[in-house]
Amino acid sequence: MLVFIDDSGDPGFKLAKGSTAVFVIALVIFDDNLVAEETALSLKKLRRNLSFPDSVEFKYHKSRKEIKRKFLETAAQFDFKIRAILVRKENIHSRFLKDSTDSFFNFVVMQVLKHNQGRIKNARLKFDKRGERKIRDELRSYLSRELDNKTKNIFSDLKFEDSKSNILIQLADMVVGCIAASAQEKDEDLIEIVKKRIDNIWDFK
Repeated sequence: MLVFIDDSGDPGFKLAKGSTAVFVIALVIFDDNLVAEETALSLKKLRRNLSFPDSVEFKYHKSRKEIKRKFLETAAQFDFKIRAILVRKENIHSRFLKDSTDSFFNFVVMQVLKHNQGRIKNARLKFDKRGERKIRDELRSYLSRELDNKTKNIFSDLKFEDSKSNILIQLADMVVGCIAASAQEKDEDLIEIVKKRIDNIWDFK
């Protein structure tokens, strides 16, 4: 099992100074490695068909709506599942989480992995590379501990990769972007494209 993970919004709580009101983590789950490879190849072919250089990275917030639509339509043909957690920051009251962006990020990731309804087992988790190595190591240790991973075997491996060189992390970016937009009543037609791939979007309270 391969799980590609990305976020939308920011983990900060300075709402009056520009922090986003909503924070979303999305998981793109492939049960079959071959299907993941086929999806990646199809998206790379789309990039070529659009006459984009191979170095171009698909990013939700930097793409025209037409590109978002073509990207999601291409991906949605393949067999993967989407699970996501949507946090409206007004519902977070913990001072600890509000004061530490890293702790908040780690907590939200842990929640979506923990409450997976038996959907995720022995997965190889792939995150977009973020922060310093110390921050990444802290996330790995935190998830191992809080998920009781030695017993429950939710993940077998956790790696951070540069999204520029991993088009399936770019898929996670596109998916989480359209979920966040839909939550704010924007571009709601785009989420319809991947609706059949959605297992669950948890509106966290």
